[in-house]
Amino acid sequence: MSPKKISLTPAEWSVMECLWEKAPITGREAVEILNQRMGWSRSTTLTLLRRMESKGAVSGDTNGDMKTFRPLLHREDAVVQETKDFLGRVFNGSLSLMVSSLTRKQSLPQEEIDELYALLRDMEANNNG
Repeated sequence: MSPKKISLTPAEWSVMECLWEKAPITGREAVEILNQRMGWSRSTTLTLLRRMESKGAVSGDTNGDMKTFRPLLHREDAVVQETKDFLGRVFNGSLSLMVSSLTRKQSLPQEEIDELYALLRDMEANNNG
């Protein structure tokens, strides 16, 4: 599975979360899971799966009268793409502006601050080495 630039709607994220957890699953299983989680009807779930198959986010394989679905996107690749899109759209591509705005209104636990420092040290070492 190679990284693909596919934007996902909030509803499609719900479908992908289901597939990332349990793939491959049948259309019937997806309908049942997403009805429980989201309250969606059968037609809503199947429409989303067909749309996502058309855009290359999922694969639907038919075996007899049963169709199974699996994600074509790695979760990590989708998260990176969504984060880049969000960062560009809301913060004009500035990671420091995003972190600044998030931490201005709420305090971070020391553990998260330590993790951020570690990430920054790793990035600095990789840029200089």
